Amino acid sequence: MKKQVELIIYGAEIICASCVNLPSSKDTFEWLEAAISRKYPNQPVTMRLIDIYNPPEEESVKRFAEKVIEEDMFYPVVTLEGKIVGEGNPRLKTIYAELEKYGYLPVNEGL
Repeated sequence: MKKQVELIIYGAEIICASCVNLPSSKDTFEWLEAAISRKYPNQPVTMRLIDIYNPPEEESVKRFAEKVIEEDMFYPVVTLEGKIVGEGNPRLKTIYAELEKYGYLPVNEGL
Protein backbone atom coordinates (compact mmCIF):
# COMPACT_ATOMS: atom_id res chain seq x y z
CA MET A 1 0.00 0.00 0.00
CA LYS A 2 1.42 3.36 -1.00
CA LYS A 3 -0.86 5.77 0.82
CA GLN A 4 -3.71 5.51 3.30
CA VAL A 5 -6.69 7.15 1.62
CA GLU A 6 -9.81 8.87 2.88
CA LEU A 7 -13.23 7.70 1.76
CA ILE A 8 -16.07 10.09 2.61
CA ILE A 9 -19.73 9.17 2.33
CA TYR A 10 -21.99 12.22 2.10
CA GLY A 11 -25.62 11.53 2.94
CA ALA A 12 -28.48 12.18 5.29
CA GLU A 13 -30.83 10.46 7.71
CA ILE A 14 -33.61 10.89 5.15
CA ILE A 15 -33.22 8.71 2.06
CA CYS A 16 -32.80 10.59 -1.22
CA ALA A 17 -36.19 11.05 -2.92
CA SER A 18 -34.86 9.44 -6.10
CA CYS A 19 -33.28 6.61 -4.12
CA VAL A 20 -36.31 5.33 -2.22
CA ASN A 21 -35.58 1.61 -2.69
CA LEU A 22 -31.87 1.94 -1.96
CA PRO A 23 -30.07 1.56 1.40
CA SER A 24 -29.66 4.56 3.67
CA SER A 25 -26.41 6.51 3.81
CA LYS A 26 -25.55 4.87 7.14
CA ASP A 27 -26.27 1.40 5.75
CA THR A 28 -24.10 2.19 2.71
CA PHE A 29 -21.29 3.39 4.98
CA GLU A 30 -21.40 0.18 7.05
CA TRP A 31 -21.60 -1.99 3.91
CA LEU A 32 -18.59 -0.25 2.33
CA GLU A 33 -16.61 -0.44 5.56
CA ALA A 34 -17.16 -4.20 5.81
CA ALA A 35 -16.54 -4.88 2.11
CA ILE A 36 -13.33 -2.84 1.98
CA SER A 37 -11.91 -4.36 5.17
CA ARG A 38 -12.55 -7.87 3.79
CA LYS A 39 -11.05 -7.14 0.38
CA TYR A 40 -8.07 -5.14 1.70
CA PRO A 41 -7.29 -6.50 5.19
CA ASN A 42 -4.54 -4.76 7.15
CA GLN A 43 -4.68 -1.87 4.65
CA PRO A 44 -6.60 0.80 6.53
CA VAL A 45 -8.88 3.28 4.82
CA THR A 46 -10.00 6.35 6.72
CA MET A 47 -13.78 6.43 6.35
CA ARG A 48 -16.15 9.22 7.35
CA LEU A 49 -19.92 9.58 7.14
CA ILE A 50 -20.95 13.21 6.68
CA ASP A 51 -24.51 14.44 7.21
CA ILE A 52 -25.05 16.89 4.34
CA TYR A 53 -27.56 18.85 6.41
CA ASN A 54 -25.22 19.13 9.40
CA PRO A 55 -21.64 18.96 8.09
CA PRO A 56 -18.60 19.65 10.24
CA GLU A 57 -16.92 23.05 10.05
CA GLU A 58 -14.09 21.66 7.90
CA GLU A 59 -14.34 24.00 4.90
CA SER A 60 -13.80 21.54 2.03
CA VAL A 61 -16.21 19.01 3.52
CA LYS A 62 -18.81 21.69 4.23
CA ARG A 63 -18.55 23.04 0.65
CA PHE A 64 -18.99 19.59 -0.86
CA ALA A 65 -21.98 18.84 1.39
CA GLU A 66 -23.58 22.07 0.15
CA LYS A 67 -22.83 21.05 -3.44
CA VAL A 68 -24.62 17.71 -2.93
CA ILE A 69 -27.73 19.61 -1.83
CA GLU A 70 -27.53 22.43 -4.41
CA GLU A 71 -26.96 20.12 -7.38
CA ASP A 72 -29.59 17.59 -6.25
CA MET A 73 -27.04 14.79 -6.37
CA PHE A 74 -28.24 11.28 -5.56
CA TYR A 75 -26.92 10.47 -2.12
CA PRO A 76 -25.06 8.91 -0.60
CA VAL A 77 -22.24 10.41 -2.62
CA VAL A 78 -18.97 8.57 -2.10
CA THR A 79 -15.65 10.36 -2.59
CA LEU A 80 -12.18 8.90 -2.46
CA GLU A 81 -9.44 11.47 -1.94
CA GLY A 82 -11.89 14.13 -3.16
CA LYS A 83 -12.93 12.30 -6.35
CA ILE A 84 -16.55 11.16 -6.72
CA VAL A 85 -16.52 7.35 -7.02
CA GLY A 86 -20.19 6.63 -6.37
CA GLU A 87 -23.55 8.34 -6.25
CA GLY A 88 -26.88 6.94 -5.05
CA ASN A 89 -26.01 3.27 -5.34
CA PRO A 90 -22.19 3.04 -5.35
CA ARG A 91 -20.52 0.12 -7.12
CA LEU A 92 -17.84 -1.81 -5.27
CA LYS A 93 -15.96 -2.53 -8.49
CA THR A 94 -15.49 1.20 -9.12
CA ILE A 95 -14.38 1.90 -5.55
CA TYR A 96 -12.00 -1.08 -5.56
CA ALA A 97 -10.43 0.10 -8.84
CA GLU A 98 -9.80 3.53 -7.32
CA LEU A 99 -8.29 2.04 -4.15
CA GLU A 100 -5.93 -0.05 -6.26
CA LYS A 101 -4.70 3.11 -8.01
CA TYR A 102 -3.37 4.11 -4.57
CA GLY A 103 -1.54 0.81 -4.15
CA TYR A 104 -4.12 -1.18 -2.20
CA LEU A 105 -3.81 -4.90 -2.93
CA PRO A 106 -6.80 -7.28 -2.79
CA VAL A 107 -6.45 -10.17 -0.36
CA ASN A 108 -6.54 -12.71 -3.21
CA GLU A 109 -3.40 -11.21 -4.77
CA GLY A 110 -1.15 -12.21 -1.90
CA LEU A 111 -0.19 -9.66 0.70
